[in-house]
Amino acid sequence: MTTMIQGTELRALALGRGPVSKAVPTLSATTFQLFTVTGGQVLITALWGVVTTAIAATGGTLALQVDPTTGDTATVVTATDLGTSDAAVGTVIGIRDQGDGTTDFAESGFALRDLVVPIGEVELVGASGVDGGLTVYCTWIPLTDGAVLAAAA
Repeated sequence: MTTMIQGTELRALALGRGPVSKAVPTLSATTFQLFTVTGGQVLITALWGVVTTAIAATGGTLALQVDPTTGDTATVVTATDLGTSDAAVGTVIGIRDQGDGTTDFAESGFALRDLVVPIGEVELVGASGVDGGLTVYCTWIPLTDGAVLAAAA
């Protein structure tokens, strides 16, 4: 049997470019730049994380924000404690809509999608006591000619 469309081609058709990844091996109470957008606006078609070092239930919270070069910083995922049990290595971290206009991080949640990001940074914000580590993955398409999303340096 001949395969007409390969897996990488199908992913590109459905999700765009990527996935691009950024490792945050040691979470702490700081802001981590995950992805940098240059040249114009992009549409994030999927964003999710995978735990690389267990995150303790007693740890602090994580939030996701967009910090544009021009304009206001906006919280996309509200500060979330990842649950009542440890998030083990290999756990997928997605989001859940809380039904009140906010989204939270969640173990085995859905990929964040359809997020328009201007020139600037996509950032992970840790709060006091957060621990563990994760790698964040992102697929995207350019909305403006010349727009690019890359892992932050």
